Amino acid sequence: MRRSDQRRDAVFASYQRDVTGRPLTELIAEAKPLTRELAAAVDEHREELDETIAAHAKGWTVDRIAPLDLNVMRVALWEIEQGEVPVEVAIDEAVEIAKEYCGAEAPGFINGILGAIVREREPAK
Repeated sequence: MRRSDQRRDAVFASYQRDVTGRPLTELIAEAKPLTRELAAAVDEHREELDETIAAHAKGWTVDRIAPLDLNVMRVALWEIEQGEVPVEVAIDEAVEIAKEYCGAEAPGFINGILGAIVREREPAK
């Protein structure tokens, strides 16, 4: 299974947890290693990830963002913060997931927020 598929599965596991309230451990029990790792990390660091997203979602509160869109950003932001995946790859994967599974406005919204976070963290040139 490709890494992009495992990222998508981590997004869906986190989304299902939010929407259904089912335990994450149950949702990822038979998942591939990267899926389990990403979903567990996002769950553990949810509050900090949401604070960062909220700070860059101008005019939006986290509770107003569609749950699937929010989980796409959480997974991408976690990967960006870990530095193991190039920023461009994390953002591109998030946008591709959004194009396929989220609403029409989601890809631009997600790209804008993740891009703003990355730009803020870049050293001044």
